Amino acid sequence: MVRGTKQRALRIGIVGIIFSVGFLCGSVTQRRADAQLGELGKEAMEKAGASGGPLGSAVKLGEAIVDMQQHVDGLQKNIDVLKKVKSSLGG
Repeated sequence: MVRGTKQRALRIGIVGIIFSVGFLCGSVTQRRADAQLGELGKEAMEKAGASGGPLGSAVKLGEAIVDMQQHVDGLQKNIDVLKKVKSSLGG
């Protein structure tokens, strides 16, 4: 029984080592999948937005969300400036 437990522990250890080595090799050689579409991607999105249908609607929704986020970021900057002015005036 002790021998069987030792063999099982040895097998689990070997499988763990093989997995670790494979994971390490895979993470070292992995390449990033960053999209660098630039103008090509912009043109494709414009065509998809103009096409209408579900894809066009999704593109327009995405553009609207990006615009709203930019406006929210601008408003947050303005609020931060107002807080600084208020604190400097002692209010």
